[in-house]
Amino acid sequence: MTTMTLAKALNSGLRAAMERDPKVLVMGEDVGKLGGVFRVTDGLAKDFGEQRVLDTPLSESGIIGTAVGLAIRGFRPVCEIQFDGFVFPGYDQIVSQLAKVRFRSQGKVPMPVVVRIPFGGGIGAVEHHSESPESLFAHVAGLKVVACSNPDDAHWMIRQAIASDDPVIFFEPKRRYWEKGEVSESEPAPLFSSRVVRSGADVTVACYGPLVKTCLEAAAAAEAEGTDLEVIDLRSLSPLDLGPVFASVRRTGRLVVVSEAPSEASVTSEVAARVQEECFHSLEAPVLRVTGFDTPYPPSKCEDDYLPDLDRVLDGVDRALGW
Repeated sequence: MTTMTLAKALNSGLRAAMERDPKVLVMGEDVGKLGGVFRVTDGLAKDFGEQRVLDTPLSESGIIGTAVGLAIRGFRPVCEIQFDGFVFPGYDQIVSQLAKVRFRSQGKVPMPVVVRIPFGGGIGAVEHHSESPESLFAHVAGLKVVACSNPDDAHWMIRQAIASDDPVIFFEPKRRYWEKGEVSESEPAPLFSSRVVRSGADVTVACYGPLVKTCLEAAAAAEAEGTDLEVIDLRSLSPLDLGPVFASVRRTGRLVVVSEAPSEASVTSEVAARVQEECFHSLEAPVLRVTGFDTPYPPSKCEDDYLPDLDRVLDGVDRALGW
């Protein structure tokens, strides 16, 4: 085990992938000399050269379009979108080209492109810097969508995503970049799988990305009050691995799904619907959700009121137990 920040774990994962395969390229705005605004790519240009770590123009559409062409020619590009709200100029390329090429070619042309997106709030940023657009990508057939929540997953999931022959949208919780954790020497779990991160018997809490830590803190607080929460990190948002969630709900009878994104037509909606279908006779209460509000992300001085926190998670748990 090695202890490092989540940002450093991503850096080490990128480095390992680049050392393993000379076809792996890193590209994006300020990823080279600067090392990225969050320093995730720090030192890669120095060690691998400007032919493999490419500082691009300020054009997300150009970044994604170029990556599609590189992948067709046998490269494995890793694109960095500087902030979540900047991805939308490249959305057409992602949805209309990146997600479709392998299907159009009947599987003959792999599309091993990873699009890294720092997402979520909690850093006091200005407009367009704190979005949670994961549901938009999870809805698109042909894309894989994952979200890491800790340094160990960050290191191994980025390596696994780069090795995939399908395009992967890779969400990174920006407010967790500087938090430290242990990184193991071997892969902890397959890429497209969920994982129980805390066992419990009373209520199941499913979450992902930046709110995994919040839900674990809520579980610790609930334990002090005599309530035992089971916390599941979904990790993969498309495809969803809900087997561990189903198994947990069949034991606890209650589920609270937590996310920063707005609730309507979201990943949390899909989890709730699938659990209702599969576990209806095991449920002791409706599936409840604790999410961001169905509004544009607010000014930073209001984000503490917008983002789900420990108290809102515990309120959801109390409502589930109240049925």
